[in-house]
Amino acid sequence: MTDFSYQLYSSRKNPDLGETLKMLADLGYTRVEGYGALYSDDALVEALKANLADLGLTMPTAHFSLDMLAGQADKVTEIAEAVGVQTIFCPHIGPDLRPDSAMGWEDFGGKLAEIGKPYRDAGYGFGWHNHDFEFHPTPHGAIPMESILKGGPDLAWEADIAWIIKGGGDPMDWIERHGSRIAAVHVKDIAPEGECADEDGWADVGHGTVDWKAIFEALKGIGAAHYIMEHDNPSDPARFAERSLKAAKTLKGDA
Repeated sequence: MTDFSYQLYSSRKNPDLGETLKMLADLGYTRVEGYGALYSDDALVEALKANLADLGLTMPTAHFSLDMLAGQADKVTEIAEAVGVQTIFCPHIGPDLRPDSAMGWEDFGGKLAEIGKPYRDAGYGFGWHNHDFEFHPTPHGAIPMESILKGGPDLAWEADIAWIIKGGGDPMDWIERHGSRIAAVHVKDIAPEGECADEDGWADVGHGTVDWKAIFEALKGIGAAHYIMEHDNPSDPARFAERSLKAAKTLKGDA
């Protein structure tokens, strides 16, 4: 049975982290995934550590910004050790820093691999989390995600399935060709066209257009250790967390 995780960015609008974590524990979540704002100072890290311990939750995966990963390796590993992170993911690169060629993206993959070396040497998994732009062809037709993986052959991949689709990619094809690189999966859904405008067009898992039953089937056996529920802008995070967990367990055959 899968221990589904929850990306805490989904509940970023709730200023009471303890309240969010208790809600998740009460719903049956055992894992969460962190993001930068949760550990922006030492007091927040201590509060996060205490809340996780009190509620019996773990944080096996976490996002850290590219700048922090590149420039504050000691601080990143200190935070990761404090809250029990096992795999670190870099989640984004700003538009002004994005290459426009296959070689540029391949070099970026190599840079990521270099940044990740001290973390891998310290025993952590390290990789990249995608958005949609990695699937938009460059002016010469290259797909950035292919180049990133080629340039950083040691990088793990946290595959955000809904963003692959939003970028024009076929997740089934990517799973088939690069499944061995997928260490974690973001479980997110896309609302039907014209629906959920107040939630930026995202939907609760199992209540949108993504064929999660088929995707879960395709993901079997590839070795992904983490399945993380996410919604970029839920109007009701508790509703999203509850309905998505129930649906995902059914669709994955864990119910």
